[in-house]
Amino acid sequence: MVAVDTDKIDTGEGQVMRPRFLNSWEESKEALVGRFGFSPNEVDQYAEISKEDLVHAYGMMLLSRQFETACNQEYMKGNIRGFMHLDNGQESIPALVADSIKKGDKKYSYYREHAHALASGVDAGAVMAELFGKIGGTCKGAGGSMHIYDKATNFQGGWALVSEQLPYAAGAARSILLDRMLHPEQHKDDDRISVVFIGEGGAQNGRMAECLNAAAKENLPLLFIVIDNGRAINTFTGDVAKNQDVFLQGQHYGVPGVKVDGQDMVGVLQAGRAVVDYVRKSGPAILQVHTFRFNGHSPADPEHERGRKDEKKWARNAADPIKIFEDKMLASGKFTEEELKELKAKASAACKDAVDFANKSPAPPATLAKELEFPDPPSTDYNQRPAPAGADEINKRILDPEALSNCQAHISQLREKAQAGQITIGDALNLAILEEMLRDPYTTIKAEDLQAGSSYDIPKLTQQTFGKLRASDEIIDEGHFIGKALGEGMNGYRPIVELMNTNFGIYGMAEISSCGNTYATTGGEFDMPVTIIGAGGTAPAQSLGAEHSQPFHAYIMGIPGLKVCTAASPEAAYGLAKSMIRDNGPGMLFCPVKMMKDVKGSPELDKCLPLNKAALLHAASDAAVKEGTAVTVLTYLHGVKEAQKALPLIQEEGMDIDLIELRSLKPLDRETILASLKRTHKLAILDESTQSGGVGATISAIVSEEMFNELDAPVKRLCMDDAPVPYSLAMEAAVVKRDSDLVKGVADLVLGRY
Repeated sequence: MVAVDTDKIDTGEGQVMRPRFLNSWEESKEALVGRFGFSPNEVDQYAEISKEDLVHAYGMMLLSRQFETACNQEYMKGNIRGFMHLDNGQESIPALVADSIKKGDKKYSYYREHAHALASGVDAGAVMAELFGKIGGTCKGAGGSMHIYDKATNFQGGWALVSEQLPYAAGAARSILLDRMLHPEQHKDDDRISVVFIGEGGAQNGRMAECLNAAAKENLPLLFIVIDNGRAINTFTGDVAKNQDVFLQGQHYGVPGVKVDGQDMVGVLQAGRAVVDYVRKSGPAILQVHTFRFNGHSPADPEHERGRKDEKKWARNAADPIKIFEDKMLASGKFTEEELKELKAKASAACKDAVDFANKSPAPPATLAKELEFPDPPSTDYNQRPAPAGADEINKRILDPEALSNCQAHISQLREKAQAGQITIGDALNLAILEEMLRDPYTTIKAEDLQAGSSYDIPKLTQQTFGKLRASDEIIDEGHFIGKALGEGMNGYRPIVELMNTNFGIYGMAEISSCGNTYATTGGEFDMPVTIIGAGGTAPAQSLGAEHSQPFHAYIMGIPGLKVCTAASPEAAYGLAKSMIRDNGPGMLFCPVKMMKDVKGSPELDKCLPLNKAALLHAASDAAVKEGTAVTVLTYLHGVKEAQKALPLIQEEGMDIDLIELRSLKPLDRETILASLKRTHKLAILDESTQSGGVGATISAIVSEEMFNELDAPVKRLCMDDAPVPYSLAMEAAVVKRDSDLVKGVADLVLGRY
């Protein structure tokens, strides 16, 4: 189909290099007709590019090159710090973006994104100021080189983890479809697309296959731009990847692709325009741009492998897209030397202005870091948050009347159970979700086995009521659909993610981390209203083995910007879920797997609970406090049930406890803990996480640092052993703490008996 592209060639000087991928417009036309379904006449319209458009594209190549050169100079001066990744040699890609990608299109890039941001219309001064860490930067200095965001141009990152941006872009593409569904008149001529930039190495990641599947299944308006420079940091991609023709990956899913010579800007524009138009009208596609990167991975890159320095020298001489374009235009007479010089001077002046702006911009105040922790303060009363305007009208227009009637009947049954004190934790979550999805049409939900209600009926009737776009059944990879939720959350929606078991969230640790970081990283530009809900934890006699018994709640407590709550009752599950869904930041609600169907209660209907408060479930008697036989007990999840079982035994021993359920692990309710310690002066933590790095370890440290004067004895941690949780009940008893351990722990604090 095209010129042969071997992995490496010998330059004649003993150095092994990648050849340039020389393909003609005729070969691109053949691919567009054969794979994309264009007619020959349709393809012909893309052959001619006006001089005005060539000037615009060439100007963007110059701006990108000179901006990156300026970045390198400022880095060497110490004005730019940390990691920085430059893009010289790949300027045909920002040229295409400036030519064919619109302001309304969603753009998701990776950590080498300066030129992509400039081409999307982001102000050069704001980008440079961000690299300088200044308040005038795109993200107020909070993001830096790898995290450029700009809401006005829909430039949505700048993501540092390889390939993580792929599902985010898929989620953004879904948001476009959701917009069209919710507001058809407003979006009747909507041709917006989502664009994701990915390296050819990153495209070998499993996220690529998942997103191709999702894009094909839902016919998402998603363009994959694969930037193929043949290298990882120093390693040849061909040394680790069997097939570098990423554009062929879509064949299995019916997603067409084409590969072009990235050193030929005109050829990139010709094929690129056709591919972009295809995505706007027909669905997902892949554009692979074969190119060379003149700079190393970063200024800190030692470039010690495989002749990297020699390859750069060769590429600058033989494969510079700017020089190739200039030579071609001068030879054809389309441009004069004076015109080229004038455009170079214009780009140079723009870069100088950008550096001047960055130098003059002040540093952000140190207090900004804490202000960017959460979009909504922990003290927010979500009962006061109004529903979106026009919700009833949207529901009436988009929901099937029969399905809505069935849903409302189900809601009525659940509310009757709640009023009778007979609703389970799983049903309470289902009730909260259905009510919130009716209240707010911008609320969506994702889960495995969603149609069937997952394992505990949490998403029951969501897809049947709200359709596949708002309630999506997902492939078995939690990271993939948490990532899509992130993309929706950045674009005006409130996604809920139900995990069949919270331990499966381990697959989505990177995406959960980015959910927590994004509000701060973007300088507060993008909210992140993502709610993750699931059953999990480690109950005594659970018999689920190590991989289903991990304390995932402890694993994620260290993620900044994430609110982490637990609910051991239908009351807590219902009220916390409603608040978390309405919160503008990310949160994760854990519920106890062994109590989902057994524990019943009576939540206060239509009431949101605070996301920063613990609950005093039982107060020690005044007599026990006076006699010094009272202990503060902090616990959560299955520990609540174990503590309630232990309570009469503790009282039989002549002791009592303040039993506090930690409904908010983060932020921690210090006030409630301190108030109790002022009464009891003794603390036991029945902890459903490990001794090392666990929830109890964190709380014990906080209490020791901030409430030490209230303690009459060291904190008693009753936590899981560091050993993996065994299946055998006999062995499990040595690892997982239960009611009997709490009785002994309290007696040890009060009487020194054990």
